[in-house]
Amino acid sequence: MNSPKSIARIAGVLYLLVAISAAFPYSVFNGLFVTGDAATTAANVVAKAGIIRIAVVSDFVMVTAWIFLAFTLYRLLKHVHQGAASAMVIFVAIGAGIVSLNDIFAFEGMQVATDSSYAAALGAGGTDALVQMLLNTQRYGGLASSVFMGLWLVPLGYLVYKSGMFPKSLGEALIIVCACYHAKLLAAFLAPNLWTVIQGYVSIPIWVFELWMVLYLLLIGVRTVKSDVLIPAAA
Repeated sequence: MNSPKSIARIAGVLYLLVAISAAFPYSVFNGLFVTGDAATTAANVVAKAGIIRIAVVSDFVMVTAWIFLAFTLYRLLKHVHQGAASAMVIFVAIGAGIVSLNDIFAFEGMQVATDSSYAAALGAGGTDALVQMLLNTQRYGGLASSVFMGLWLVPLGYLVYKSGMFPKSLGEALIIVCACYHAKLLAAFLAPNLWTVIQGYVSIPIWVFELWMVLYLLLIGVRTVKSDVLIPAAA
């Protein structure tokens, strides 16, 4: 289990778990919010309360797997550059914290929508508006977390590129993914109309290039690197 290929395949399994457990809550939360229509948003939340609970737990599974993935990749690649490997873990830790906190807004929105005491105190319109606000906070919080979902790929891409254990083009692709995450973020906050147009296109390289990394780890592991190459890199 200490061989680089074994460690890489463990990382591949964790990366796949991250992708699967992230995709489900992403689709659930995106399907709840209706811009400018608080009543419909609240009705969606009530109708899917059980699914929201599962989605929140799925996100917690994702952040847990993401942290273990970062530590596994750190063990695999720290010989290439200790500072870059440490930065990768730090970015993941911060991003995981933001995602976890952000899920509380979605969960609390579900609590407000399904607890009749809120309607009794605030009225139906007030309750719907509160649910809309919580879901909107969760929505933009998810975009904010993409800062670190992108940033951790920069040191990872550098390590992949320099290690000789992966194709250099894969390292470059991971850095491109970071740029795509940040393009979505900037468009959402600075030009919302543009965001609705480009988000689908910008998401394509994110899914394709990260899937490339997952499949490489799972199917190939790493290239064999001679020990006389690793020793100077570690130094």
